[in-house]
Amino acid sequence: MTDPTSERAPDEKPKLKEYEGEGITVTFEPRRCLHAAECVHGLPEVFDLSRRPWVLPDAAEAGLVAEVVRRCPSGALQYHPADGSVEHPDSPTSVHRTPSGQLVMRGDLLVSGASGDRHETRVMLCGCGASGNQPYCDHSGPCAEPDDDVAEAR
Repeated sequence: MTDPTSERAPDEKPKLKEYEGEGITVTFEPRRCLHAAECVHGLPEVFDLSRRPWVLPDAAEAGLVAEVVRRCPSGALQYHPADGSVEHPDSPTSVHRTPSGQLVMRGDLLVSGASGDRHETRVMLCGCGASGNQPYCDHSGPCAEPDDDVAEAR
């Protein structure tokens, strides 16, 4: 397990927590989580912050888990079905700027950052330049202001 507050060297690969189930595995990248709470509201029996581990992928049908993970606007949550299939990106790609400046993107994305290029389907990128997790938003700048528009970006 990784500590979400731990510092990451610029060339270090992002740390992922993995929660393996029989039908689906959910991964979580703590540094990208912006607490939109789509997961805990969508399937509280699977995603429960008061429990350890906080993710129990087998507590719901794998298709439902995948559906709720896809609601995560930052991409901090990802899933990998046991059948080897992958998340299909939205088409066409969409880009939405929130009132506080983040860029919410969904689609077939290639994001370049300190740890190299990453293929993504969902991201929330820093629009103010203050993030310590560039190019991803970490709410350390003006985008730390509450933003009720995040859910609408889906």
